[in-house]
Amino acid sequence: MGGIYLIQEQGQLVEMAETSYQSEDLLQKLLADYPSLLAGEQIDSAAPRRWLLVSREILIPDSEDSGGRWALDHLFLDQDGIPTLVEVKRASDSRIRREVVGQMLDYAANAVNYWSIDKIRTQFEAKRDSEQLLIELIGEDNANTEKFWQQVTTNLQAGKIRLIFVADKIPVELQRIVEFLNKQMNPAEILAVEIKQYVWTELEDLSS
Repeated sequence: MGGIYLIQEQGQLVEMAETSYQSEDLLQKLLADYPSLLAGEQIDSAAPRRWLLVSREILIPDSEDSGGRWALDHLFLDQDGIPTLVEVKRASDSRIRREVVGQMLDYAANAVNYWSIDKIRTQFEAKRDSEQLLIELIGEDNANTEKFWQQVTTNLQAGKIRLIFVADKIPVELQRIVEFLNKQMNPAEILAVEIKQYVWTELEDLSS
C-alpha cells in the first residue's frame, strides 16, 4: 500500500492526496507559523536547528543609504545566531529553476554588506513577547540575550549565513545548483527544503 493515509478518530482510513498550494503566500504563512517545517534535525542531526522568525518581507538594502531594494520572504535566526535567509517559491513558478538562485545570491551579498544589526534587532523586538521567544530559542540556562545579538553580528560580518530555498517540489535543476554551491560557499551554507502539501481527497473533491 503506497501513499499517505490518515486514521480518523472513528478508525476510518482516509487517503491523502498530494496537492499544490493555492498560493505562494499560503506556504509562506505556514512557514512563519510553523518554523519547524524547515527540518532543523536534517540540517544538523547532532544539534538540530531551532528557529526564531525575525520578520517576513524584511527589506535588504543595496547601499549604505538605501532604505531597502528587495524584500526577503523570511529571515530566521537559529540558536547559534546564524542568519537564515529563506526564499519561497511554488514548483509551478518557472523562476524556481534558475532565476531564484541569482535572486538569493543578490540578497545574501547585499545583506552581508548593508544590513544593520540594530534594524534587525529593532524589527524583531517590535514583536509581541519577543524577549520570551528569544529565551526559548537559546535556553534559559544560556539566556544572555546581548551575547546572542553579538553573535548574530559576528556571523553576519563573517558571511556565516544560511540560504534556504523552500518549495512544494524542488526541481532537479535547482537541486544540482544548491548541491554545487553548498560545497563552495564556506562559511555560508545553502540548502533546499521541500514542503509538500497533502489534503484529504474528500475535502479536495468538495472544494473543486
